[in-house]
Amino acid sequence: MFVAVMGYGTVGSGVVELLYKNHDSIVKRSMQDSLELKYILDIRDFPDSPYHDKFTKDFDVILNDPEVQIVVETMGGVTFAYDFVKKLLLAGKSVVTSNKELVASKGYELLQIANEKNVNFLFEASVGGGIPIIRPITQCLAANEIDEIAGILNGTTNYILTKMITEKATFEDALANAQALGYAEKDPTADVDGHDACRKICILAALAFGKHVYPDSVHTEGIRTITLADVAYAASWGGVIKLIASAKKINDESITVTVGPAFVAKHSQLAGVDDVFNAILVRGDATGDVVFYGKGAGKMPTASAVVADVIDAAKHTLKKKNFGWDDTQENYVVDYKTQPSALYVRGITANKNSVIKAANEAVGAVRVLTRENAPADELAFVTNPAPIGDLQEKIASLPGFTAQSVIRITDY
Repeated sequence: MFVAVMGYGTVGSGVVELLYKNHDSIVKRSMQDSLELKYILDIRDFPDSPYHDKFTKDFDVILNDPEVQIVVETMGGVTFAYDFVKKLLLAGKSVVTSNKELVASKGYELLQIANEKNVNFLFEASVGGGIPIIRPITQCLAANEIDEIAGILNGTTNYILTKMITEKATFEDALANAQALGYAEKDPTADVDGHDACRKICILAALAFGKHVYPDSVHTEGIRTITLADVAYAASWGGVIKLIASAKKINDESITVTVGPAFVAKHSQLAGVDDVFNAILVRGDATGDVVFYGKGAGKMPTASAVVADVIDAAKHTLKKKNFGWDDTQENYVVDYKTQPSALYVRGITANKNSVIKAANEAVGAVRVLTRENAPADELAFVTNPAPIGDLQEKIASLPGFTAQSVIRITDY
């Protein structure tokens, strides 16, 4: 059996390296007589690579070769990846991908094609990198009704927040440090604005609840506006700030999905997840809370998950792995503002006592927070749980108070 790899970047090169390094054990676990790399597709030249004889710039060479039965897509993006993967599936080849953007936007369609052609479309590496999560949800936790999934799904933002919490670095300094270490791209938008985490929670929500969730239906916030004042108030409250992506079942016909900064209590299993590590909490009706933890990105951890899917695809060449989801429906993802949550609020006012009294009357008794060296006109408090939209409207209408930060408070 032959394999091709499309894209020789960080993850793709790791896949190739692993296919050679652990060749014998991979073949044995695949239950095939052989499992060999035949092509590497990339528009660049790699004359000094030990695999230089495998490279091609022509996608059709892979598409039209009947010996290639499994293709790994690690190109990234949607435009070319979608076109190539769709053609490969239609041609009866199984595809393994680490491309979260592709799965989040086109997963339903591609799974349908794979089903019709009796081949596999596998994407374990698209969510947690080296953290096993797709198989556990679809197999190990299959007896559960999953009520909620929540997690730290982006290592870059978690690294930045960790530096802000432990070293009192500003967001700007922590981001610069992350870029210097290679954790953040030159353009960090996908990470710090929450888009990366959004794509991942869309995939997890689709797997857990059975319908496709498109990224544009998810309320998404990043961490650019988080300040050291917010970090200090989180500590005063009894926790830390994390970028949390969550999907929660409301009933059989609707869910809520959000991405944004949140207060997480120190006793939570998510609170101690630091630096570039990720953690995914799955709340099942039989198991309770189960947490999956590890490096959510990186060359070899992600390559490990990709190659595991290659092995799985090789083992299922004569029968398709039966998993996937239905297409979405209107109003399936409900407005997050209708859901209850406590909120942390920080703002400025010339009359704290008057604002506290007004807040107590508007939203119920609030808990006032303190921090060292706070400006005289700064006020921070925590509300009781209520529909988020109602709380936001009442906070915005408090006389003499300008809110500068409003952050959700979690219950896990």
